[in-house]
Amino acid sequence: MKILVRPMMIALAVIGVTTLAVRSSAVPHTFERNVTDVEKDRASDRSGTTSSNSTAKSIAEAPVVAAANAELARLWEADGSVRAGEASDLTLLRRLSLALHGTIPSLEELRLFEQDTAPDRINRWCERLLNDNRFDDYFAERLARGYVGTEGGRFLIYRRDRFISWLTQQLRTNRPYDEIVSAMISGTGVWTGQGEVNFLTSGFDDNDFDPNKITARSVRAFLGQRMDCAQCHDHPFDRWKQSEFEGLAAHFAQVQISLVGLTDDKTKEHVIDDGTTEDGRAVAPSVPFHPEWLSESESRREQLAAWITHPENVRFERATANRIWGLLFGRPFATDRPVDDLPDPGTDPRLAMLDLLGEDFRKKGYDLKRLIRVIVATDAFRMSSIPPETQNVEGIPDNWSVFPLVRLRPEQVIGSMIQANNIRTVDQNSHLFVRALKFFRANDFVDEFGDPGAEELQARAGTIPQALLRMNGELSRELTSMNPFFAPGRIAAIAPTPEMQIETVYLCSLTRKPTPQERRYFETMFQESGTGTAIEDLFWIMFNSPEFSWNH
Repeated sequence: MKILVRPMMIALAVIGVTTLAVRSSAVPHTFERNVTDVEKDRASDRSGTTSSNSTAKSIAEAPVVAAANAELARLWEADGSVRAGEASDLTLLRRLSLALHGTIPSLEELRLFEQDTAPDRINRWCERLLNDNRFDDYFAERLARGYVGTEGGRFLIYRRDRFISWLTQQLRTNRPYDEIVSAMISGTGVWTGQGEVNFLTSGFDDNDFDPNKITARSVRAFLGQRMDCAQCHDHPFDRWKQSEFEGLAAHFAQVQISLVGLTDDKTKEHVIDDGTTEDGRAVAPSVPFHPEWLSESESRREQLAAWITHPENVRFERATANRIWGLLFGRPFATDRPVDDLPDPGTDPRLAMLDLLGEDFRKKGYDLKRLIRVIVATDAFRMSSIPPETQNVEGIPDNWSVFPLVRLRPEQVIGSMIQANNIRTVDQNSHLFVRALKFFRANDFVDEFGDPGAEELQARAGTIPQALLRMNGELSRELTSMNPFFAPGRIAAIAPTPEMQIETVYLCSLTRKPTPQERRYFETMFQESGTGTAIEDLFWIMFNSPEFSWNH
């Protein structure tokens, strides 16, 4: 274990000169400069696409992107805001990698990115990341938190891992989102074989199915509305009535577990025990608006699935746009409220962006990947996190004139630490030892760090135990030690000068090169401490700097 005092003093020094902005414009040619044909083929296989150029160009020229940028400009003009400048391409690549893969880009990826000098490379790399298996794995987990939470539930009838595996496959085949949601609501069968069924089996408490739990979760996740209060009484602050909630819950009331898995008991009715009668009050299925959107299926759940995903139900598309925006930025577009508590459509003109994105999402076949491409192409995603000099930092309005500073999620922190410790990309092609280390260490780290759970998009403060875990944790010690198979040892062995070593550590950990002031400071440290100790200390400093633990 390192002596803590000296590294802490060094960390305080670098924090003073390290800002949350990436100032570099290109990756320096220092470490593993030449990417071999084999490496290029490996990266091409990982991307899984040969049409990224045409897709990038079509997204950049899509009318919805121009309309979205015009809407942003309208908000800024109305508020008298001055938008921030453009972020560097390396900053954008880091944002993309964190949002889509849950980790910072590897040095291997940075070298490939550096060699890509054609126009629209951010849109093109967005396409590469979307077609990487790591996107499907990571985004399935992020989406699942809004669908089934993070609890393990009853193992005998609920398998969250099977649900994640099923959702991953739906993303991998780019199945239309309305079909994904319909399958979750109307699914039948055995939860170990039909992964979508676990959305419903997550609603079992003890041996009883709770239709109210699944109803509230469905309305939140798929319509972006909170009707929970209407379970017991009319909503005190919104339009929802108790009778409307009961009518929706009646669609799930026939769910049962049988010898063939999850099915519907078509003879069962939704009975409310309200204390007024001995046998309770029977409630028929109903919806709060537009009953003509219900399908003519015999299955109540299929009827409800058709109603929720109906092309005229703009709540569905708005809720999806708001949630995907939140997963990319770390906070939803409607910044003043939870991601699943949107106002009624047409009541807030400041949320017109959701109408634009939602309409395009529907017209393009509920394509989640296209929605991500569109949002990434907007000015909001491309701008810097540093406000203009003329803007009062304390008075920056929530109108997306500056990219928001958001704390990394725990799995992003540990994923980035493990990736920074490896020169090559950590993915399904990595050595079994590397993948096993990431799996077990990441789970332990998240447990200790604290998982935000289903409310992951709400603002949260860092804690002293979290900071101490990065400073003094066993994994931090392992990832900064001079191991010849990982980044610290390889940098010491191959990068010939302290200048190159410093630049490479910065690239591996912060996705940028050091400023002249930072370079001079650490060159002095390398001269005083020696290469091995200095590289270990520098990685430790990077992992504990504010810049590493924030998305910016």
